[in-house]
Amino acid sequence: MLELRGKAVADAHKTILQEKMTSIGEGVITMAILLVGDDHGANMYADFMEKTAKNFGYGFVRKQLPATATNEEVFAALTDLNNDDAVHGILPLMPMPKHIDTEALIDALNPKKDIDGLTTHNIGLVTAGKGGFVPCTAKACIAILDHYGIPLEGKHVVVIGRSQVIGKPVALMALERHATVSICHSRTADLASHVREADIVIAAAGRAHMITDNMVKSGAVVIDVGINELDGKTVGDVDYVAVSKVASAITPVPGGVGSVTTTMMLEAVFEAYHA
Repeated sequence: MLELRGKAVADAHKTILQEKMTSIGEGVITMAILLVGDDHGANMYADFMEKTAKNFGYGFVRKQLPATATNEEVFAALTDLNNDDAVHGILPLMPMPKHIDTEALIDALNPKKDIDGLTTHNIGLVTAGKGGFVPCTAKACIAILDHYGIPLEGKHVVVIGRSQVIGKPVALMALERHATVSICHSRTADLASHVREADIVIAAAGRAHMITDNMVKSGAVVIDVGINELDGKTVGDVDYVAVSKVASAITPVPGGVGSVTTTMMLEAVFEAYHA
């Protein structure tokens, strides 16, 4: 069984990106994060992204508003970032306070700065196969398969989860690579029978250990996108210990998809700079 560790994938992509950066110089490419409120997870991620971006030589803007900020104030902050030519990529961090109209906010984001492929404009481009920014977690799944030489063409890929940021875009990306794709979800009847047909399983439903060894056919490749808490530990959507005994390759959690997602974000900012 091959363990599909994300660090090797991230390091390979960073090396290529670092080479491209040599002719640009530090602080020229700038990423911005829009953060509203005091959500612990969002603040931790903002801290992490700031450190990562700066270490890579990017400029970084952190626009943070209090939880009491009005809808108008949050939209005004986004407009400022949209109009700032020195900012190339913008990531609005979720969750935001409940009184903020996040759907309208996302669609107010400049599509050329939408580095995580959140806007309807970019979703449309990706759906039509005409480019556009792809959500970074979905992109990370494909990057892992590519790095380890696992082909998609002609394979049956079963995606569990239909979110706009992972399930749907990763299914579209697999389809673009000539895979046959099935999308399953929480209301799929007899989920196990569908998963057992898969050559490649991409689990992104957000439910701890929902994919067990009796649901995965021998020799299948398993990409686990889930991040869940179970008995005080961080685990994926896949029962790693059991499924690793039947799969030919599997991503660990942690240490798999998540560690590649950040690098995909850095690449997206670079692409936005050149757009």
